[in-house]
Amino acid sequence: MALPEGQPHLARGELEGLSRVDLASKLILTYGAREAVRVVLKALKVMNLLELVDQLSLICLNDYRETYREHVRSLEERREGEVGSSYIQLLLVAKPSSGSPESSACLVPEQEVDSVVVEALFGFGEKPHPAPSSVVLQGSAGTGKTTLAKKMVLDWATGTLYPGWFDYVFYVSCKEVVLLPKGKIEQLLFWCCGDSQAPVTEILRQPERLLFILDGFDELQRPFEEQLKKVSSNPKEDVLHRLIRRRILPTCSLLITTRPQALQNLEPLLNGACHVRILGFSEEERRSYFSSYFKDEEQARKAFEVVEGNAILYQACQVPGICWVVCSWLKRQMERGQAISETPRNSTDIFMAYVSTFLPSDDKEGRSEPSRHRVLRSLCSLAAEGIQHQRFLFGEAELRKHNLDGPSLAAFLSSNDYQEGLDIKKFYSFRHISFQEFFHAMSYLVTQDQSRLGEASRREMKRLLQVQDPEGNKEMTLSVQFLLDMSRKESSSNLELKFRLKIPPCIMQDLKHIKEQMESLKLNRTWDLELSLRESKIKNLVNSIQMSDVSFKVEHSHERKSHSSKSFSVKTSLNNGQKEEPKCPLLGAQKEASHGKAEEQRNQMRKLGAEKWGQ
Repeated sequence: MALPEGQPHLARGELEGLSRVDLASKLILTYGAREAVRVVLKALKVMNLLELVDQLSLICLNDYRETYREHVRSLEERREGEVGSSYIQLLLVAKPSSGSPESSACLVPEQEVDSVVVEALFGFGEKPHPAPSSVVLQGSAGTGKTTLAKKMVLDWATGTLYPGWFDYVFYVSCKEVVLLPKGKIEQLLFWCCGDSQAPVTEILRQPERLLFILDGFDELQRPFEEQLKKVSSNPKEDVLHRLIRRRILPTCSLLITTRPQALQNLEPLLNGACHVRILGFSEEERRSYFSSYFKDEEQARKAFEVVEGNAILYQACQVPGICWVVCSWLKRQMERGQAISETPRNSTDIFMAYVSTFLPSDDKEGRSEPSRHRVLRSLCSLAAEGIQHQRFLFGEAELRKHNLDGPSLAAFLSSNDYQEGLDIKKFYSFRHISFQEFFHAMSYLVTQDQSRLGEASRREMKRLLQVQDPEGNKEMTLSVQFLLDMSRKESSSNLELKFRLKIPPCIMQDLKHIKEQMESLKLNRTWDLELSLRESKIKNLVNSIQMSDVSFKVEHSHERKSHSSKSFSVKTSLNNGQKEEPKCPLLGAQKEASHGKAEEQRNQMRKLGAEKWGQ
C-alpha cells in the first residue's frame, strides 16, 4: 500500500506472525498512535472492509474529542504568552431581538433588565435545550465579545463549561474566514481543528452536539454596504451564511457576536434567536484592572489617580478596550518620565493621545526610522483601503505597498501566522477594529480630499436612511463618530499640535454640514449605552448577584506557568429582584449550579488575562 512521502514502510517480514496486540504495538511504535489509526483505516478501505472502517472511525472519534480539546488548550496557552493579565468582570444582560414586539428602543439606565449566565445560554438545568439554538451576543467595539467567546471555548476544553452537552465547540473568526482554502463545511472543520486529517465525517454525524461560535459578524461584512442584504457571493463567507440560515447542520447550536450596527443585516438570516448585550466592566472592577495591568504598584496607583481625577477617562474605562488604550498610553508616558497633563474630552481624544504617543519619532540626524507623518499617512491609507473593500487582514505584501513595517508597529498592528498548504504565511490586522476605524477617519484629513469626504457622507446617510428601526435605535459608524469629534475646535487644535495636521476651511465646512445631518437624525453614538449605565445603577446591579462559575486562565507574556492566579468571571445584571415573564429562553434562565461545584471550579482556575486588545 502506498504511504505518504516521509512515512516509513514496513516490510511483510516485519508483520508476519505477529499477534493482534503486537501488530498494533508495532504500528504505534512506527507511526505514532494517531497516524497508526489512519494507516489502518486506509488499509481497511483498500480491502473494502467498510464496516470495520466505521467501527474504528467511531473509536477514533472518541479519541479525537480529547485530541481536539488538547489542541484548543495548547492554542490558548500559546496566545496567553502574548497578553497582559488583569481582573475583568463583564456585565451581561438579556434583551429581545430588535424585531420582536417586546423589544425596547434600547437598553437604558432606568430599564429593568434580566440577568444572563453563560451556563444557561443553550439550555436549562443540566440538559441542553432540545431545540436548535441561536444566541446573538451584541456589544459595541471593545466591550469584550471576542475575549468572552474565546473564554467559552477554553472553558469547554477544560471541562468546566457545558460538560456533556457538546462534543465539539468551534471558534470561527469571521474576519479570518477568507483564508479558508475552500468554502465548504469540511474545510471549515479542518481549519478549526488545525488538522487536515480530522475525522470530519464522524464529527458531523451528530450536529446537535456541535456549537459554532462565529465571532465578529460585523467584520464578515460591512454594515453600511448594500450587498449585505444579499447572500455573500464569496464562497468562503457563504459557508457561514448557510450555517446561520440553517441550510447546513440545522440542529447545531450557534453563538454569533456582532456590533449593533450589523444587527439589521443579521436578523433576516436568523430563524429566531436570543439576544444578549455585553456591557463591559462594572465600576468596581476598573481599579482591579489597573492593578493587574501595571505590575508596579506605584505606577498603578498614579495611573488610577489620573483616571479618577478625570470624569471622562474614568467613565470611558468602563469599556475594556478603551481601558486598555488608556492604560497603555499612561504606561508609556510614565516610562518616558512625562507628566500626564492631557484632559481628553471624549473617546476620540483618548485614541488621539494613544496614537500620538506610539507613533515613531521624526527622522533626526539621518536616522532611517520613518517619520511620524509618513507612518500616519501609511496607516491611514491601509485602514481606508481595508474599510473600502471590507477587509481586515493584510498580507506582508500589502504592508509593503503602503510602506509599512509590521514588526515595528506593534502598537497599532498585530500579526498571526496561518498555514496555507505547506507554507506558513503572516497576516496583519489592526489591534482592534476601533483602530482601523480611527485611522480610516483620519484618512480624510490626511488626504484633504473633499470628494472622498463627500462620498463617505452620502454613503453613511444612505445607510442610516435604510435602517428600518421603528424604535429609532440607530447608531452612526465609529469612523463617522471619530471624524465629527475631530472637527470640534478643541480636537482640531489637538490634531495640529500632535500630528501637524490643519483642517482646511473647505473640509471643516463639509464636516459641519455632515454634523448637522447626523444631529437631525438623533443618532446614538458608539458606547452610549455602556457609558450611560454607570455609578449607582451598575453598583446595584453588581451587588445583587453572585459570581459566575465560569473562569479561565491566562499567563503574563513575561511569566512562565505560575500557581498564583486571578479570577475571570462573567457578572450579570438583575432587575432589582423583580421577576418578569420570560420573553425568550434566556430571560427566564437563572443560575442553578451548586455552590460546591462553583467553589471547586473557582479554586481550579482563578486567573484571567485581559487579552491584548484586538484578540
